[in-house]
Amino acid sequence: MKNVEIYTKSTCGYCHAAKRLLTSKGVKFSEVSLSQIPDKKAEMIQRSNGGRTVPQIFIGKTHVGGCDDLFALESAGKLDAMLAA
Repeated sequence: MKNVEIYTKSTCGYCHAAKRLLTSKGVKFSEVSLSQIPDKKAEMIQRSNGGRTVPQIFIGKTHVGGCDDLFALESAGKLDAMLAA
């Protein structure tokens, strides 16, 4: 399975929803909490080509986008293929 990274904030409902979806699929992910490490926000913006909201999700080197984008991949049946090694 590909490496999954997610930038989050503790008060973000969309972040929690995205993490629940990934967890329900058995995906282990690295979480970068901007609530705990606010200095990582500039890194997130740069990596996501300007994305300023959380969550920002990466599967391997691919920027997926946010929660809605993750759920759209799941609905289209494309998320499992992206996660596969």
